[in-house]
Amino acid sequence: MRTEVCDSFGLEFPLFAFSHCRDVVAAVTNAGGFGVLGVVAFSPERLEEELRWIDDHVGGRPYGVDVLVPGKIAKEAEAPGDLLSAIPARYWEFLAGLFERYGVPVPDLGTGQSGAARQVTPKGATELIDVALNHPIRLIASALGPPPPIMVERARAAGVPVAALVGTVEHARRQVEAGVDLIIAQGSEAGGHTGEISTMVLVPEVVDAVAPLPVLAAGGIATGRQMAAAMALGAQGVWCGSVWLTTEEAETLPAVKAKMLTATSADTVRSRSRTGKPARQLRSAWTEEWDESPDSPGALPMPLQLIVAEGAMGPIGKAAENGNEGARQLANYFVGQVVGQLNTVKPARQVVYDMIEEFTDALDRLAALGDG
Repeated sequence: MRTEVCDSFGLEFPLFAFSHCRDVVAAVTNAGGFGVLGVVAFSPERLEEELRWIDDHVGGRPYGVDVLVPGKIAKEAEAPGDLLSAIPARYWEFLAGLFERYGVPVPDLGTGQSGAARQVTPKGATELIDVALNHPIRLIASALGPPPPIMVERARAAGVPVAALVGTVEHARRQVEAGVDLIIAQGSEAGGHTGEISTMVLVPEVVDAVAPLPVLAAGGIATGRQMAAAMALGAQGVWCGSVWLTTEEAETLPAVKAKMLTATSADTVRSRSRTGKPARQLRSAWTEEWDESPDSPGALPMPLQLIVAEGAMGPIGKAAENGNEGARQLANYFVGQVVGQLNTVKPARQVVYDMIEEFTDALDRLAALGDG
């Protein structure tokens, strides 16, 4: 298979796999795709350990990292001091009431700051960028907003291309001005932080707006047919995240994976309840309580909501694994609308091969239409 990104990165398949799990990253890279490690929740020390592991398991094949560097964060995150003190007491009170209503043991809330919250600051993100660029990565991606100049400068100095995710044509133009080398046009179907424009509409608009810069399509892509559709829209490849969440290697908690395997495409919602910014995730008691309950204090800005949510999700996940029904109702994770197609557990390598086989079949079917 030959596209510009295949040639640029030395890939067999223009399939980029975003995952927080190093095993998925390595498996996809070794299968001929391009694994991308999402590193927002890692400390610099943890990231160093993860990247050393990947280096040892991919034999020099290409992989990348994805860092969350938001353009706008809570003012409290820009100032020195303890972010915990910036969270009003009513949020901890609401959270404690949530645990009690669902019969989940109430942990010591407000006593620890999540790894994700620590890193979603200018200082934290820069530390991760520095660690990543000390490894033989072939791409560094900005997951939310234009990459800051320091990220572009350091990547350029290291000879590493910069990618960025966008949800509108306006975002794409700003990314070009920021100096990125690869645009990822992510439609609203995608899991995690996403905008409101669908992939089918967004991708051709972005392709036309940023040409000749290469574009990857993201959002609603979990099969070879969807991959073929994205390429028909002008994308040079695809960026997938949700499809790896039900693989054998995935970091997904078993209780959440079980939910995903039975979910439909209507069982996701864009909610601020996990990060403070709209992020698509499994609809659950957690999202309903934060978004629909009259008692909800509403989501805090990033990264303060991360502290509240991630501090709760750890205990909720453990309780869910121990059979607590209330915790299972609350448990969720970021996932796109393709969750309705994720009904079997496979090795990540097999997912790659299945997608490429179906992609090839789709191309043959289209070619046959032209012959007729």
